[in-house]
Amino acid sequence: MSFELDPVKYGVLWNTVENNEKKLEEMNKKIDKLESKLEELCYLAERGRGGFWMGMLFISAFSTGVGWLIHLFSKN
Repeated sequence: MSFELDPVKYGVLWNTVENNEKKLEEMNKKIDKLESKLEELCYLAERGRGGFWMGMLFISAFSTGVGWLIHLFSKN
């Protein structure tokens, strides 16, 4: 039983492996970039949610003050 290695097939296999390694490195870079963008997006969403609640607080306080003033001046 002899084992013969075909240099052409081995070269094709070697080239395929190298191409797959390059593609994997590119995918890893893209995934890292995607993760950083996702973290930034989550940060912006959290910031926006805080702004929303501060706006709700301001509008609530303002409408309470206006309602109180209207009630105060309409007692006549």
